[in-house]
Amino acid sequence: MRVGYIRVSTLDQNTVRQLDGVEVERVFTDRASGKDTARPQLDELVAFVRDGDTVVVHSMDRLARNLDDLRRLVRTLTAKGVQVEFVKEHLTFTGEDSPMSTLLLSVMGAFAEFERSLILERQREGIAAAKQRGVYTGRRPALTPERAQQLRDRAAAGEQKSALAKEFGISRETLYSYLRVASAPG
Repeated sequence: MRVGYIRVSTLDQNTVRQLDGVEVERVFTDRASGKDTARPQLDELVAFVRDGDTVVVHSMDRLARNLDDLRRLVRTLTAKGVQVEFVKEHLTFTGEDSPMSTLLLSVMGAFAEFERSLILERQREGIAAAKQRGVYTGRRPALTPERAQQLRDRAAAGEQKSALAKEFGISRETLYSYLRVASAPG
């Protein structure tokens, strides 16, 4: 069985691009940042696959958080007799640990990790430069000041926070950040 794995960092990111045009019989999709260790669909995938299956992933950075995580996951899957195929890198790992496959996994994984760190560094530099020019003011608030005050008042009155988050169209984390602002000294 060919099983796909997709990971996107945010809820609004599109999952279609990752395995577009790739034939798979089942897909497991996590919506979690690379730093997030809770990837329930990945855990489910590892429990689901069996000897002879192939796990198909768009790229190494979509499967793992870092090089150590990548090596561990590939070893775990191939130990079960599962092949791991990375579409972008055109690499397949079968568990037949040859020195060349071990080297390729390490080099390509390290390159993916390095590439991601360069992207983040350029992003931070770009934001810092934009802030100096007064162009970057950050993300627009999710709620107007009036709606934020309504939210705080209703939360203070004891309304259920998860229901408020849903009604206001924000995440629970965003709701709590609005509540923290209200309780901050100052």
